Amino acid sequence: MQSKPLKKILIVLTNTTRYGNTTDPTGLWLGEATEFALILQQAGYQIDYVSPKGGFVPLDPRSMKYTDSEIMAFYETADFQQRALTHSLAPTQVDPADYAAIYYAGGHGVMWDFPDNKPLQSLAASIYANGGYVTAVCHGIAGLLNIQTASGEYLIANRNVTGFTKSEEILAGKQSVVSFFNQAVAEQRGATFLKRRAYKEYAVQDGHLITGQNPFSAKAVARLLVQNLAK
Repeated sequence: MQSKPLKKILIVLTNTTRYGNTTDPTGLWLGEATEFALILQQAGYQIDYVSPKGGFVPLDPRSMKYTDSEIMAFYETADFQQRALTHSLAPTQVDPADYAAIYYAGGHGVMWDFPDNKPLQSLAASIYANGGYVTAVCHGIAGLLNIQTASGEYLIANRNVTGFTKSEEILAGKQSVVSFFNQAVAEQRGATFLKRRAYKEYAVQDGHLITGQNPFSAKAVARLLVQNLAK
């Protein structure tokens, strides 16, 4: 008897409330989570939310300037407020065998708590090894930079990826606050970093790896993932 296809997707969110040691607030870029989650839910997938520490997920206040009625409607649901923003799962509470894909949402906060989180890396590597998809948008690619496969190679080595570019970081005025550029580290890991004009929707697929360039690319990543999961 053939097993049913997996219908769950895991979204990774940040716990970081400030830019490094500054007093400036940051956190999740709201639309990068809601726009992706809505498309996957509409396609029939169940969404779970995880963060490096579990529990509370802060919002980047700047992201609230870029909402629309769709983003706000999702944000205002009790399910999102409770399971994503208040009681996100910790990595130890997640069984990677339950998921068809993992998606790293961005917001500058991820630059501090995604790259070196070993439990999250292990989850993503397991989902990938099980034939699932590893996906990210914007700064979320920071969560992919240090994932290694069973052979010890970087997951993104020799792969086409995209993410928040160095030029977009400069346009955002945060180049002196972040400790690294996602584009530079991805290239150091052996990836081919593709990009389009700043702040234009753009997503790249390379096998079971799907990445989006900036906050306006979450829907493009979601659509690509749905298309692939439907095959």
